[in-house]
Amino acid sequence: MTVYNAHKKNRRHLNLALQGGGAHGAFTWGVLDRLMKDGRIFIDGISGTSAGAMNAVVFTDGFIKGGRQGAIDALHTFWQQVSERALISSGHASLPWFMPQGGQSQWNVDDFPAFMMADFISRMFSPYQVNPLDINPLRDILSEMVDFEGLRKRKDIKLFVAATNVKTCKLKVFRAEDMYVEAIMASACLPLVFRAVEFQGEQYWDGGYLANPAISPLIHECESKDVLIVQINPMNRPDVPNTAREILNRINEVSFNATLAREMSGIATISNLIAQGKLHDTPFHRVNFHMIVAEDEMSKLGAASKSNADWKFLTYLYELGVATTDKWLADNFDQIGVQSTLDMVKSYS
Repeated sequence: MTVYNAHKKNRRHLNLALQGGGAHGAFTWGVLDRLMKDGRIFIDGISGTSAGAMNAVVFTDGFIKGGRQGAIDALHTFWQQVSERALISSGHASLPWFMPQGGQSQWNVDDFPAFMMADFISRMFSPYQVNPLDINPLRDILSEMVDFEGLRKRKDIKLFVAATNVKTCKLKVFRAEDMYVEAIMASACLPLVFRAVEFQGEQYWDGGYLANPAISPLIHECESKDVLIVQINPMNRPDVPNTAREILNRINEVSFNATLAREMSGIATISNLIAQGKLHDTPFHRVNFHMIVAEDEMSKLGAASKSNADWKFLTYLYELGVATTDKWLADNFDQIGVQSTLDMVKSYS
């Protein structure tokens, strides 16, 4: 599929909300790739957390440098670099993976000895002990690829990156003027894997604890009144977990979905009041919400697969993101700018 131009009357503007989830963020890579190849879609703002923040800054930097094709190429290069350096931030660990050949069934690596040992070490020793030099190849990849100074100067796409202040337990949303590599690393700092990231005199952990991702800035600070959530952490699972590994996996999913569910539940209440005409002369306005999600497929993947940087696995997720977005556009494009296609009460209340 090639990039094409669209007549002005067919254009649709969206804000994007990108969840974090380690290697599962390659699904979002596929989503962004497909959106950029549709010349009818224009992005006004992006809010991202952790892997979502990385996708956001790489995408925006690529767009500034080379338009739609620049964004497409930048994301491909980023994920290729992640795979080649074989290290990625995940929901539990950050490990080099030497994956066996095989199908999807081998992508759940929860019971691999290497993962089990690393998981045990992360629970017994802090990153201050096992990684005293604070080595993080993701920082190197972003520093090499992204022109952060350019991001701070340009406002082509508004960026919002969430992080958790360790000392105050308050959410920090970094905006254009704060776009340094430290802000992105703060957003992706899992406390059992990396030392807290010091930035602007404060210490930060992963933003997913308080916003995965932050929705409010997209509503109040962007022109588009349509928000598309790219959700990669399953809200629903068919069975109750009964093993230690499955329980920890589900705890991780619940905690990293809780903040989004809470914020969206509040927004749903306000949206209902607006629809009933009860919020006249207030700063609140109607916003259309949409979601791209492949919950059936993503729920088959265990927590450890968030650390799987094998290129076959990443491209599987990329292709899943492309296919899911292709179907979403076919079903919902005409509703962008018209009405919500996401039932917020059903999804988050």
